[in-house]
Amino acid sequence: MLDATLNNLMSNLATAPTTGSDQFWDALIWIGLIAGLLLGALIHAIITKRSISSSRVEADGILKEAQLEAEASARKIELDAEKKANEQRSRVDQEVADSLNELKKSQERATKREETLDKRFEQLERGESKLEDRDNRSKEALERAEAREADVNRKLEDLSERLSQVSELSREEAVEAYMQQIREECAHEGNHLTRSILEEAESQARVQAQEITLMAIQRYAAENVSESTVRTVKIPSDDMKGRIIGREGRNIRAIERATGADVLVDDTPGVISVSCFDPIRRTIAAESLQRLVADGRVHPSRVEELVAQTSRDVNERIKKAGSDAIVEANIRGLHGKVVEAMGKLHFRTSYGQNVLRHSVEVAFLSQIIADQLGLDGQIARRAGFLHDIGKAMDHEIEGGHPAIGMEFAKKFGEKSEAVLNAIGGHHNDIPSTTPYTPIVMAADAISGARPGARRESMELYVKRLEQLEAIARAFEPVDEAYAVQAGREVRVIVDASKADDDTTFAIAKDIAKRVEEEMTFPGEIKVTVLRETRAEAAAR
Repeated sequence: MLDATLNNLMSNLATAPTTGSDQFWDALIWIGLIAGLLLGALIHAIITKRSISSSRVEADGILKEAQLEAEASARKIELDAEKKANEQRSRVDQEVADSLNELKKSQERATKREETLDKRFEQLERGESKLEDRDNRSKEALERAEAREADVNRKLEDLSERLSQVSELSREEAVEAYMQQIREECAHEGNHLTRSILEEAESQARVQAQEITLMAIQRYAAENVSESTVRTVKIPSDDMKGRIIGREGRNIRAIERATGADVLVDDTPGVISVSCFDPIRRTIAAESLQRLVADGRVHPSRVEELVAQTSRDVNERIKKAGSDAIVEANIRGLHGKVVEAMGKLHFRTSYGQNVLRHSVEVAFLSQIIADQLGLDGQIARRAGFLHDIGKAMDHEIEGGHPAIGMEFAKKFGEKSEAVLNAIGGHHNDIPSTTPYTPIVMAADAISGARPGARRESMELYVKRLEQLEAIARAFEPVDEAYAVQAGREVRVIVDASKADDDTTFAIAKDIAKRVEEEMTFPGEIKVTVLRETRAEAAAR
């Protein structure tokens, strides 16, 4: 650009008209212009160079700052990444530790389960070996019996032929005599075989059964609960009897109509008796009378008001008694109707024993026995707790309480076949399909047979003893029979000349079976048959 300007100036100087002085001044001006231009160009170059140098310095500073910021950002990113990695590593380590702990617990549970299974397998193997030994002995005994029977048949055939030859018996009479003799021989051999097998089985099972029973009784010892079924209400004076009866008996009729119970007002001083088959209605009637006596206002409307209030209170007590018993027995998953039915058993007694307390006892005893036998204690406890639930409604529904209870439990959600069979079969009304039914039967007998657990009136007690002795005396070889130990054992004396040892064993079994069929009794009755031969001589 500077070169172009100089060229323009030179061309203008060359073309302009000149004079001497003008040319001098023109030349001087042009020289000054040229010098100014050169000086300006020099100054511009210096300024431009300095600007470039400062720009470079500033660019270097910006670059260094950018590098420092980049390094700081990189360090921050590295720290954040390292922190996240540490957190992730800690989380993974914790998860690994938790997994290891859970795995360790699972291994411990598996080890315990294997030990339990090993114990059960050992018990099963021992039981199988015992059963095999018993089967082998039974087979050997059966083979001996068959061989003996074959020998007897041969002898009887010979005897029959001889009898037909030497006597005047017809063939039919000889066959009848022969068959009679065979029946007698087979019955005798059967009794002997049954006795030997049962004695051997009892000798092996008696020790273990005694240990389990004693352990169950020792581990669970509850109080004896005995509530009276006769309800009487005390009154302050005989004038209150007249107020209870009311004008022309309207008050006592209102009480009986509202409660469904019979109110007995007799000459007994200071008391009024309440009679009703339903224990709950009897309780409501007795407590309503007590409130009427305490209140002093006796008229039909007040009677209805107090009976309604007492009914609500008794229903609340029923629910609470059922809930408390379920918590005590640790039973889960029962329907509300079942809980209410169990609460009603608090007002029911059997030979003086409270049925709800009896059910709790049977529940715990069943669990202890089941645990000793290697079975499920929870199922046994549930079956024992519910076994008498039918007694809560057997006065309302026709039939025995085992069948009623089984249908009731099935209707309200009980699905366990073991529990249902124990409820329906604990009195041998139906066949036992699971081992829990005989366990509940044993626990039921233990709870009812404990000293002081049950009682009965003197009249029923004497009648039961007489019936027991009469059943025993009804068998032909029996001479005498005596009921001992408060009717829990009957001792039978048979004629030694008419019965041998095997026949004695069969008589004891038949008497026990007939007692079970014809009598109702708490606990169990032991039948002892004695066969005695006495030899007498006199020295003179």
